[in-house]
Amino acid sequence: MTSQEAARELLAEFPVVDGHNDLPWALREQVRYDLDARDIAADQSAHLHTDIPRLRAGGVGAQYWSVYVRTDSPDPVAATLEQIDCVRQLLTRHPEDLRPALSAADMEAARGEGRIASLMGAEGGHSIANSLGTLRGLYGLGVRYMTLTHNDNVDWADSATDEPKAGALTAFGREVVREMNRLGMLVDLSHVAATTMRDALDASSAPVIFSHSSARAVCDHPRNVPDDVLERLPANGGMAMVTFVPKFVLQAAVDWTAEADENMRAHGFHHLDTTAEAMKVHRAFEERHPRPVATVSTVADHLDHMREAAGIDHLGIGGDYDGTAFTPDGLADVSGYPNLLAELLDRGWSKADLAKLTWKNAVRVLDAAEDVARGLQATRSPSNATIESLDVSAG
Repeated sequence: MTSQEAARELLAEFPVVDGHNDLPWALREQVRYDLDARDIAADQSAHLHTDIPRLRAGGVGAQYWSVYVRTDSPDPVAATLEQIDCVRQLLTRHPEDLRPALSAADMEAARGEGRIASLMGAEGGHSIANSLGTLRGLYGLGVRYMTLTHNDNVDWADSATDEPKAGALTAFGREVVREMNRLGMLVDLSHVAATTMRDALDASSAPVIFSHSSARAVCDHPRNVPDDVLERLPANGGMAMVTFVPKFVLQAAVDWTAEADENMRAHGFHHLDTTAEAMKVHRAFEERHPRPVATVSTVADHLDHMREAAGIDHLGIGGDYDGTAFTPDGLADVSGYPNLLAELLDRGWSKADLAKLTWKNAVRVLDAAEDVARGLQATRSPSNATIESLDVSAG
């Protein structure tokens, strides 16, 4: 049996739980939620990384759909509700393939039915607009993790890619973590500053996750997880889900991106500018300096290191498909997961190891968070704290 055949055989029993997919945002940006225009029951490879045929081909058994909205959205709560509505519409349209999931038991039920468990994660604390009531509302609508920040700070937590302001987590930020624990909503530490990671681990009584982050020791990017944080996951019970984004996993791509961004600024453009004039400048740079290409092996290097730092019981996968313009060779879309498993088999990972990586760890972590929540709900009432009462008065 080849490594590819062995990988596919394993995925038939223990499919991938992917921690982060931005399909709802892609549907918003491309077609303003016109789901007929991007019918994921059919091949959408010309437009998207994700559709049902490729999810099936990739051996995906559970997906956390990101209900991300931009940090500069004029009404982030309303925009998040629209994203949640998009996921619900997808579930209604494709009931034979996608199963709503709110719990670890739901994930296992979906696996038994041969359907893809569909969970939701809110990407960025700006989605709650400094309101614990809104946090509870999102949980009630099915959101099962929240990333504390996205690329920009929130009032109560520092992001990995912004200038420090809050000093990691503020008092209100710690209250957000505690209320997430009480609800059973996973605390997601992708995108946050390393100081915020450490504060959140101190504050959380439940396992945390990194829904789409890789190892900083392998690729020195602030979006990745330092070893001292990975080493704390066994005591916490949480997990880090490796991402595939080239500029987070390949050091040459990190350096290339920094040079490309500086080139844009030198020509008077913001590095995220996609106007015709800006893209002309960017394409000229790329012609002179070809973009470095990550591979399946690049991602496997991260997993090898993360396993050494955190242990096999604390790893998962979070590809970030439809949230990135570029993907590694061999991991072009959601059909590529067997290629990664085959690479790991060739490196000596056992089938038992891979079953934990793909399925068992993610189910265990959500189940553990639910167990913590049951205990807290018996002893603690919902928090009515506000950012003004905890942070402004303290300042």
